[in-house]
Amino acid sequence: MYEFLNSKGEAVKLNAKETQVARALELQHAEYLNALGIDIPITTLTTAIKSVSEQKFYKVAPAEYLPVVVGEGAFSTNLLKYTSFNMGGDFEQGLIHTSTHNAQLAQADAGVEGVNIPVINWAKGLSWNLFEVQQAAKTGNWDLITEKEKARKTNWDLGIQKAAFLGVASVGANGLLNQSNVTSDTTTITTAIKTMTAAQFQAFVGAIYAAYRANSSYTAEPDTFIIPESDYNGLASAVDPNFPIKSKLQYLKEAFAEIVGHEVAIKKLAYADAAQSGLGVQRYVLLRKDADTLALNIPVDYTATLANSINGFHWENAAYGQFTGVKVFRPKEVLYFDYTPSAS
Repeated sequence: MYEFLNSKGEAVKLNAKETQVARALELQHAEYLNALGIDIPITTLTTAIKSVSEQKFYKVAPAEYLPVVVGEGAFSTNLLKYTSFNMGGDFEQGLIHTSTHNAQLAQADAGVEGVNIPVINWAKGLSWNLFEVQQAAKTGNWDLITEKEKARKTNWDLGIQKAAFLGVASVGANGLLNQSNVTSDTTTITTAIKTMTAAQFQAFVGAIYAAYRANSSYTAEPDTFIIPESDYNGLASAVDPNFPIKSKLQYLKEAFAEIVGHEVAIKKLAYADAAQSGLGVQRYVLLRKDADTLALNIPVDYTATLANSINGFHWENAAYGQFTGVKVFRPKEVLYFDYTPSAS
């Protein structure tokens, strides 16, 4: 049982009532430590290893796949993005004939439309007390406050990551992979690229860029191609096994660079796999990575407040942030390529 000392460091003898309360507190705290895994029975032959093996998660940087705008519109409830339209009419309407040069000129004009982007608020707290901190410290290798903070920051990072690609269904926010206004091409890719025959692969390489250009009405060039990770991981295979000169990945990169005129980043993404996304399809995405085309906004990045205590025994603080779903302002500059994987 805990030993209680007075201001002089002398042991304090508890009465029956105080002993009962102290014992109840001790049992309650022991249950908490057991839940955290801190209170572990050891023997004289046990050595505690100094390093800690931490839980790992699937992590990617959303900014490598799409524009992420941080710090714009902090603490707003909505963001407003204007899109403009050319309303000049046909070029031929501006032709002037000799007999009509005094007639009223045809007019060119432009219009704008506002796109409203709801902002989502997020906050989570932490709390701890003196006993928890000191007893965790006795392990010699585990800092309770640090680990709690790391757990909360990881919670934010993983949440933003999922929001970037799959959105947050509970608040109606979409991610990069489930936009309703983006076209889905189901004819260009009908099987995994890694399993394509040489003929299938050549047809795919010849068709994918043309499909994107046609979808964008020949107004945009792609710069990012996202492939489901289960497929990407097999692209080291040769284009033609009879002539293993180049891998499919190398050939695809070179083909994009030659046709587009610049390098196209080819990125693997586990969320694009049907087994991870819940979309029912293997989803490939060819896009132009431009904040005027699409963006994820983070008006307030992860921010932790200072820890405070009222009684010097319990402490607590909070962390907060704001984010949005992914908005596609130019849907023709993003194109999905989908196929349904076999059940086997």
